[in-house]
Amino acid sequence: MTIEELLKRYANGERDFSKSDLSKQDLSLARLDHIVLRDTNLSHSALHGIDLLCANLSAANLSAAKLIGANLTGADLTKSNLSNSLLSGAILVGACLSKANLQRASLNYSDLSGVNFRDADLQNANFKGANLSGADFLGANLEQIDLTDAILQDTIMPDGSIASSALGYEGNV
Repeated sequence: MTIEELLKRYANGERDFSKSDLSKQDLSLARLDHIVLRDTNLSHSALHGIDLLCANLSAANLSAAKLIGANLTGADLTKSNLSNSLLSGAILVGACLSKANLQRASLNYSDLSGVNFRDADLQNANFKGANLSGADFLGANLEQIDLTDAILQDTIMPDGSIASSALGYEGNV
């Protein structure tokens, strides 16, 4: 499917584009609120500044995707592959990233308040300066993540403990 075809069908009211192959495409600045992209391949795609509010991206492949400044508020990214992706400055308030693969992902300076990271693999992820207020990391792999200057207010850690440091955590886990 071409980007032009997707945008045309979306503009005509279609929302379910599950299992599409949109790898290596440029959807930067598109407004695709409430779109369904389950099991969709978006690897190596440019998605800068895209609006995907309340989108369903469960089990999607977003590996090495560039989502700088993207708005994924309330999006479902359960079991998605976001390894090596760039999400710097992104907004993911209330998103679900449960069981997602975020190895080596860059989420620096992103708003991740209220995000569900339960059982996610966040090994070597960058959360520098991110807002993690109310985020839930229960059961998540936080090995070698960078939380320098991150805001951890009422954040649930992998062991169930609550981290509350409005000034953030300096250093690596």
